Amino acid sequence: MTEDQISFLNLLALRAGEEILKIYAEPFEVENKVDGSPVTKADAAAEEIILAGLAEKFPDIPVVAEEAVEAGKLPAAGARYFLVDPLDGTKEFLKKNGEFTVNIALIEDGRPVFGVVSAPALEEIYWGGEFRDNGKTKTRAFKGTIANGGISDVAPISVRTPPVDGISVLASRSHLSEETSALISRLSVAEQLNVGSSLKLCWVAAGRADFYPRLAPTMQWDIAAGDAVVRAAGGAVVLASTGEDFVYRVPENARKDDLRNPFFLAAGCRNLLRDVAPAA
Repeated sequence: MTEDQISFLNLLALRAGEEILKIYAEPFEVENKVDGSPVTKADAAAEEIILAGLAEKFPDIPVVAEEAVEAGKLPAAGARYFLVDPLDGTKEFLKKNGEFTVNIALIEDGRPVFGVVSAPALEEIYWGGEFRDNGKTKTRAFKGTIANGGISDVAPISVRTPPVDGISVLASRSHLSEETSALISRLSVAEQLNVGSSLKLCWVAAGRADFYPRLAPTMQWDIAAGDAVVRAAGGAVVLASTGEDFVYRVPENARKDDLRNPFFLAAGCRNLLRDVAPAA
């Protein structure tokens, strides 16, 4: 990704977030998808903005977006495609706790090579991936503050070394499974933080926590942008079953269920994964 492309994607996430906050501030109706998960007009409004922007700037790259897929529009993605979750953490949006995000990721050959995660209500934005600069590719991750329609206080972020007196573990606020709780109980944990949306991945990337196990259902668009930030910050996202790096694929003639993720583990330090993943 070039600096110009990255700036465009970051601002696109900001514009989607601004639209979400307009709806967030007013009474709104809630509907249920076929799988029972909630959806609001904020999801559709944010996705419309993102899809229009991507079509303008990246017309040749397919886009796999949550609400479009829900409507039966799943393109043939190939090896390079965007993954979009216009409003990750709808339950947190409904609870009005601010822990929801806008996620945009670029996938190449199964890897998330760039991702931006905007948390508009918290005025935080994270991004990271592979940057092209003077013919060289560098991997970097950043955090910024959302202010006055732009981004300020930009600073690089990186994962941390786990504290010797116990790790900080992140878990879903609204989707904490028994399997996840059982895994956490086997670890030396100093604190457990329950947080919504892909903020959990961003907090690992920024060194605010050490470990995020997810032994519960997610979709590709839920985690790809945060995964890109984690990897760019020096961390890892691996399959819980094998310890291998997480890989993204859209099979030929795919349907929505084909984009469901296997269980995964995200950590700032690969050594931490050795205690819980078979081959990490």
